[in-house]
Amino acid sequence: MPKQGRKRKKTRTHVVEDENAASALSTSAPPPPRSLVVRHGSSAAEEPELQDLVADWRNLMSPATALKLKERKGAKVRDYAELAPVLGVTHLMAFSMNEGGNVNCKIARAPTGPTLSFKVKRFSLSKQVRAVQKRPIDTSTSSGIYQTAPVVVTNNFGGADEAAHIKLMRITFQNMFPAVDVGKVRLSDVRRVVLFNLLKDEDEEVEVRHYAVRANPTGVSRSVKRIVQAKVPNLGRVDDIADYVLGNAGASIGAMSDSEGEDDANVVLPQNFVGRGNSKSQKSALKLIELGPRMRVKLMKVERGLAAGDVMYHATIKKTPEEAKRLKAKATEKDALKRQRREEQEANVQRKNAAKEEKRAKKLQRRKEREEEGLNQLRGHALGSEEGYQSE
Repeated sequence: MPKQGRKRKKTRTHVVEDENAASALSTSAPPPPRSLVVRHGSSAAEEPELQDLVADWRNLMSPATALKLKERKGAKVRDYAELAPVLGVTHLMAFSMNEGGNVNCKIARAPTGPTLSFKVKRFSLSKQVRAVQKRPIDTSTSSGIYQTAPVVVTNNFGGADEAAHIKLMRITFQNMFPAVDVGKVRLSDVRRVVLFNLLKDEDEEVEVRHYAVRANPTGVSRSVKRIVQAKVPNLGRVDDIADYVLGNAGASIGAMSDSEGEDDANVVLPQNFVGRGNSKSQKSALKLIELGPRMRVKLMKVERGLAAGDVMYHATIKKTPEEAKRLKAKATEKDALKRQRREEQEANVQRKNAAKEEKRAKKLQRRKEREEEGLNQLRGHALGSEEGYQSE
């Protein structure tokens, strides 16, 4: 029996008649930043604390970073820089340790630079931060806290009238993380905060902190909040659930205080947030719980390229404009000489390849001539034998 019903009408054609609309559809937002956090140097691979610091920073930069990257022994920053365009990496963060035990950090914008070199004054690992906390936050894979990018906060970096190296630090720290669109962001995605605090009174050192955002329902008693958060209370000393909720005699376990979070930021949630009881339009207390790592760094040098190029800023070595101009001219001359040598080398390679091809072509020509000569001789012998047979 034939199929009944009318023919299906095509509805999803996506025909765009307006050129402006077509161009609007074709344009896409810039890709989010991706990073590589590595350690380099011979002594860096042997230091367990530096390995833990690199692992903590990979968690901090999650999810747009390689968590299980294995560094090759003896690899340099330039080796990773060559892989950056292939992998779509925008920022490279390299840790190293010298023979004196000092830790250094380089943050480079791939693939063209600039490169910021920091000296790590002191640091604390995530496990050390969590060890002193009374109630550390859950950071397991099931919690999903590292599945969204953190919100970056730069404090005390000043405005447009600040020094160039301070503005460059602020721009670099901000561009390492995805930009937040306040109108489109989901509140449940704001799980972590990274703080870069410039300490101008302490030799322009930068303090880095990593926090998790925790929200607890407020405006209700502690006993009710435990029930809302699906935490089963101990009712062994009460006769009725009402005694527990109202905090009557014998129910001191739930009547320690009327509400919690008095010192935290109490806000009305515009959207649903992670955690039981944190529903839309509900009042909750927001609190920052430190995750680690904690680090204090000082900017030592800024290079124009990726771990190369002229020095744009140095914390300890100051040069006059004449010296800077002379060094820049020397670097330009050195680059020009290097470019000239490279061109000469390429020309020599081409000349050798051309000579090789010419020699190969002559060899083939001689082989063809010998083959033709041999064929002609065979033809002559064949004709001579045929004439002798006819004469007989």
